[in-house]
Amino acid sequence: MSDTSTLVPARLLREHPALPVVVLCFGGLTASLTQTLLIPIQSELPQLLHTTGANAAWVITITLLAGGVAMPTAGRLADLYGKQRVLVASAGLLVVASVICALSDSLAPMLVGRALQGLAMGFIPVGISLMREITPPRLTGTAIAAMSATLGVGGAIGLPLSAFVAQHWNWHALFWVAAALAAAVLASAWFLVPHVADAAPGRFDGIGALGLAVGLVGFLVGVSKASDWGWTDPRTLGSMAAGVVVLLVWGRYQVGTGEPLVDLRTTARLPVLMTNVAAVAVGFGMMAQAIVVPQLLQIPKVTGYGLGQSILAAGLWMAPSGLMMLVFAPVSARLMVVVGAKRTLMIGATVLGSGYLVGFFLMGSAWELMLACIVASAGVGIGYAAMPTLILDAVPMQEAASAVGVNALMRSVGTTLAAAVMATVLTSSTKVVGGFAFPTEGAFKWCFTLGAVSAFAGVAIAAFVPRREVTDQAAPAAAVSAPGPARR
Repeated sequence: MSDTSTLVPARLLREHPALPVVVLCFGGLTASLTQTLLIPIQSELPQLLHTTGANAAWVITITLLAGGVAMPTAGRLADLYGKQRVLVASAGLLVVASVICALSDSLAPMLVGRALQGLAMGFIPVGISLMREITPPRLTGTAIAAMSATLGVGGAIGLPLSAFVAQHWNWHALFWVAAALAAAVLASAWFLVPHVADAAPGRFDGIGALGLAVGLVGFLVGVSKASDWGWTDPRTLGSMAAGVVVLLVWGRYQVGTGEPLVDLRTTARLPVLMTNVAAVAVGFGMMAQAIVVPQLLQIPKVTGYGLGQSILAAGLWMAPSGLMMLVFAPVSARLMVVVGAKRTLMIGATVLGSGYLVGFFLMGSAWELMLACIVASAGVGIGYAAMPTLILDAVPMQEAASAVGVNALMRSVGTTLAAAVMATVLTSSTKVVGGFAFPTEGAFKWCFTLGAVSAFAGVAIAAFVPRREVTDQAAPAAAVSAPGPARR
């Protein structure tokens, strides 16, 4: 496999093999932090964009929907045209999207920009799949683990960062900062990420991409709006049902076409299938803390259980948990060497569930909630790192990016479900204090319980992932040769 790029000197890669890993992780962090960029000022969006609260909610939702569609689509494009090219395109898209948002003062252009920011999320699964092609064996496991963790880390870092920027500058500065970071990612991906000649012959399944987009958007709109519309509202049920029907038709088309967007036969292999199902459970567990803990931190102390923190303070209490995911990336890599990726996933889900149990029993102070989030995030870091390895070990090299994209999509489905379920639980039991309704302490405890149940369900699901069987099509990551002069 020869490299067609001459932008990265071979000597630089030999002497600093971690450099492309740092670039890709930085790109993953930048892409994922845009997901939570507006959460600290979400309540102000109707006034800022001169629209209704219901319409302003789409500014958050559309990014999640576009990200879900982008991950498997970008993966397939990367398999066909080369991973480095798609990484550069995704970074460029993020620059354009952030500038559009920075210049927007009304709803329509903001929705366009936010949708494009969501499409840039394809950077993460493509970066994960590229890791085993450009890293020496000793670095591959840690590199995949670190890149995978950026899905959670970027979101966690985005909360305090955006709160700080919004508090000290005009809210448009959020997007100018995002644009500057994206520009740095674009330049780094262009000049410092090797372009391995990994493009495979074939054609892009445009009909399949359209069908997946329509089906996913239909289903996820129903899920994400369920807490507002009601789970039994005809709009919720109709949207979810329509999405499922479209996805079933799409699946039938994918099986029958010669060059599908997603090879469902590969996806149906037991290691891939069970890992993807576990991804939904672990994704649910990751998002639950991001929804529940900031609210508990910010509820006024007069309620008797709220902690009265400002938006910025709440974000800072949450920040260590995001960093913990990166800290545990090398730990996860070591665990995979010692006990295997399957058991590592089970360990990660167990630690995640334990974090929610800590939160259930310790929610009386900010430092206790920080501790619960750190434990849970350590579990996410371990589990998120193991999933791409399980996928990459079970699929052919030419389908790696697409398969990792589907796995990232499953995590996204889990986080969307968590956001909807947690919002429903928190609004189903409230108490009025000073004329304002707040979720009760019992509602928060139910959320911690659901997070724990989801995580431990992930442990049970992961137990059914069969042992890896090494084949000529699915070589282990450790067998990939290090980049050297032949690739340059």
